[in-house]
Amino acid sequence: MRQTLALAALLLATAAAAQNQSPPFVVAETGKGFYRLQDAVSSIGERDGTIQIAPGTYRDCAVVDAGRVAFQATQPGTAIFDGGTCEDKAALVLRGRDAAVEGLVFQNLRVPDGNGAGIRLERGNLTVSQTIFRNSEEGILTADDRAQSVRIDRSTFSGLGRCDRGLSCAHAIYVGLSGALSVTHSRFERGTGGHYVKSRAAKIEVTDSSFDDSQGKTTNYMIDLSTGAVGTIARNEFVQGTDKENRSALITVAPEARENRSAGLTITGNKARLAPGAVPTVFLADWSHEPLNVSANTLGKGLKPFEQRN
Repeated sequence: MRQTLALAALLLATAAAAQNQSPPFVVAETGKGFYRLQDAVSSIGERDGTIQIAPGTYRDCAVVDAGRVAFQATQPGTAIFDGGTCEDKAALVLRGRDAAVEGLVFQNLRVPDGNGAGIRLERGNLTVSQTIFRNSEEGILTADDRAQSVRIDRSTFSGLGRCDRGLSCAHAIYVGLSGALSVTHSRFERGTGGHYVKSRAAKIEVTDSSFDDSQGKTTNYMIDLSTGAVGTIARNEFVQGTDKENRSALITVAPEARENRSAGLTITGNKARLAPGAVPTVFLADWSHEPLNVSANTLGKGLKPFEQRN
């Protein structure tokens, strides 16, 4: 009898605790809380809104079809989206007017086509800051949109990418035919296939960031400007690892096509070296045949500064 009463009391206490638990997703402008991320997004509709996300690990995901939505961790690094994807694409599928992501963690994201991402951007601009992407097929993947710009700051990309199963490769960041990509004060490490940054954007900025490939597995280029670009790659640090699927260069310009103008692209003030045992290679390989501004890069032994290719 006493055990029965004790069990009943425990169940009542557990139920009461569940009822008193605050909703983890709160729309800042209205103060209304939600237990599902998609419900919070839907409540914003076509307006502007900020969803504040409490610490926790979530299997949740959301699709944004309208409005300007910001996703913000109340404590950076404590709101973790683990494995849940929408539309077999990503934890966040974004096709509203604009979006911002701050302080979140995306991990363990995999989908049937091999492009499981933390963020899939299909329309609008995107700003990402203080966010971690790890142990997934892809970090950020975007659709083609010439009016689109992507800005990434103070974020980490670790254990991302793949080139297996006969599927197209996935990358830590893959930006399609867009207007501009900016990556600042960010870190890339421990890649598991593909490129660390693959971009078809017309304008590129990669500055004050680090690319540590020393523990990479079957990786390719550090920065691949697939169709050319103008802009700046400056003050970054690169370490080329030993386990490479493609070890022919660290940075490439227009290896697939010359769709974007590359004249004036500036690559300066970078530091690069080979990890112990890594094969000698080329720091910058150029297929654009346009005048590039390449200067003041500090390169370790075994790195050829520049090579023009056909």
